[in-house]
Amino acid sequence: MVRTPLTPLERERGRHLGRLLREARGNRPMPEIAAAAGVSAETLRKIETGRAPTPAFATIAALAAVLDLSLDALAASLAAVAEPIPVGADTADRAA
Repeated sequence: MVRTPLTPLERERGRHLGRLLREARGNRPMPEIAAAAGVSAETLRKIETGRAPTPAFATIAALAAVLDLSLDALAASLAAVAEPIPVGADTADRAA
């Protein structure tokens, strides 16, 4: 089965999710948070760095619970992410 490539918006939302989780984790050790959520530290690292931009819902829910984040607030924040503007795009191109 061939996976459909992610859109720029999906990749940007993945980076945004990673930033939100990283900020919520603060200075707590990554392995500690990952273990509490039942995921590997490498999985959490990939999500936080945007290398895994579309983690499973169960993974997000588990991390949100450990980090005391509201799933509704996460969803709203991710929904507000706009399509990234390609480098060198003219502002007139965006209005079209």
